[in-house]
This record gives sequence, C-alpha cells and structure tokens, in this order.
Amino acid sequence: MARLTLQGLRKSYSDLEVIKGVDLEIEDGAFVVFVGPSGCGKSTLLRMIAGLEDITDGEIRIDGARVNDTPPDARGLAMVFQSYALYPHMTVADNLGFALRLAGVPKAARMEKVRAAARTLQLEDYLDRKPRELSGGQRQRVAIGRAIVRQPRAFLFDEPLSNLDAALRVQMRLELSELHQSLKTTMIYVTHDQVEAMTMAEKIVVLNGGEIEQAGTPLELYNTPANLFVAGFIGSPRMNLIEGPAAAELGAATLGVRPEHLTLSREDGRWRGTAGVAEHLGSDTFIHVEAEGIGPITVRTPGEFALSHGETVFVSPDPTRLHRFDREGKAMGT
Repeated sequence: MARLTLQGLRKSYSDLEVIKGVDLEIEDGAFVVFVGPSGCGKSTLLRMIAGLEDITDGEIRIDGARVNDTPPDARGLAMVFQSYALYPHMTVADNLGFALRLAGVPKAARMEKVRAAARTLQLEDYLDRKPRELSGGQRQRVAIGRAIVRQPRAFLFDEPLSNLDAALRVQMRLELSELHQSLKTTMIYVTHDQVEAMTMAEKIVVLNGGEIEQAGTPLELYNTPANLFVAGFIGSPRMNLIEGPAAAELGAATLGVRPEHLTLSREDGRWRGTAGVAEHLGSDTFIHVEAEGIGPITVRTPGEFALSHGETVFVSPDPTRLHRFDREGKAMGT
C-alpha cells in the first residue's frame, strides 16, 4: 500500500497550463476518485502520478520518497485503462501472467499469482478461454487481474467502466468496491460520472480547469458544497440553483436547493409554477416545474405522484436545507 503526496503540481504544454498547482494528500489504503467534466485535467493528473506524463513543476511523493524522475515501472503502481488492451491470441491465464513473464518470474510462482487473482475476480472457470469468448465485464476483470498479479503499492484506474453498458457498470462498481475492501490497497480512480464517484469513493476530488474545487467524503460534498461548481456537479438530478429576487429574499446571490428538499402542493406554497414532465422511477418521481419568476426547477416526490402536465402547483423549500452562495459563487453557510 502507498501514501501519495502531491505538492504544487503543475503541467503545461507550451503556453497551455492544464494542471494549475494541485496539493493533495492520499492516505494509505484509501479509495480516492478524481471527478470532473471532460478537459478538467483528471486523466492528466493520474498519468502524472503514474509517470506517463512529465511534471512541469511541483512534487509527487510516494511514502515520502520523491518520484518525479522515477520511471513508471519503478514506482510500484499498476494502471488499468478504459480499453481492456488484452492480447486476443492469449488465454485469460496468459494475459493475467504476461507482465510477470516479462519480469522473469518462474512459471510455478507466476501461475500461483494468476490463480490467486482469478479467485479474487471470479475468473477461475475462464482461465483457458480467449478474450473473444468473454463478456465486456469479464474482459475488464481480466484487465484488473493483470494489475493485481503485480501486487502494486497502488492501483490507478482511468475511466475503466466507460465501455460497459449501464447494467454492467453498476455490477462492476460493486465488484471494484468489494475488491478494495478485500485488498486494502490504495486506489485512485478517474471518472466523469459523479454517480460512480458518489457510490465508490471514500474521498472525492472534484477537478475543474486543472484545479481542485473541493475534496472530501461523498456526503461532505453533497451536503456542504464549497461553491456553485461543486453544488451543480455533485448530485443527480443536480441541485436547483436559483438567482434573482427569489434568492435575494432568502439572503443569497444564488440559492441552492436539492430536489428532495422541496415539497409540492396544489394548495399553496412559496413559489407558484406549472407542472411539466414527470419522470417516474418507481420509488421516486421527479417533476419538472416552471416556477414563476424563477425558471425550471426539479422536485423529487415519493412513488407515483399523480399530477397532470400543465397543472398549477406550489413549491416550497425546506428552510433548514438551503445552500446560499455569494456573488463569487462561494458558499456562505447557513
């Protein structure tokens, strides 16, 4: 396992600075997720940690040792990419053990590590198969197993579930979380999907424009976003962000309220509006309301909430669950 320290980390391509002074501590054995929109620098930051990108300025330390000039294969890290990158002519067993074979590990020791990884990933019945005989989820497990057999100090995952369908992504999220509980090894995971971040991470690092907007546990970011960017990015559906007189009345330049902290009524309430599309998800229904003087807001209601499209409704926020932001977009507290 490994503790990683990033100090004043910067990365530039000619005159374009893409990582702008990142400071971050990643505890030994933690599951940390880098999340942010496309182009925010999350994959570049991961590749810098791996040694696949040069560092323009700052330091990376692994267990206290500076590794800026240490080649990737000497850092003790294992990376899993979005593409499985399996050798199609090799069996699962040979794919799992390929890096060990290159390193000169004797066959008996190599196969012991391969079988141990296969047991961990429930691949024991597939060791003699070729990649074309596997499902997408099984292929991704083989790619992860190829990293496991190296017994790295930390795992680095670069959007590893992007090529899977929705059901497989959910399954693999659970499997990766279980894997972390089993191995207790430091894991750094990059994704643009905030649902993946919320469901898997012990610590989330929200990146935007090459800078850290906020870092903390999933619930810390959800309940106390530091600024408008985090408030709008974390949560699905996203937080309602209200400006103008309605926000000023409640003491903010921008008022944030999550869909589950709004109540809907046909009788009365703080804001009058017109019901639009209702998204029925079984246990929840999300109703999109065009509120007078505010604009579109989303309200979460329980179960099958009976409401007609175009019906007049009233929406009221829970006054104890409001998020207030100043003109610079920073959280004001309660």
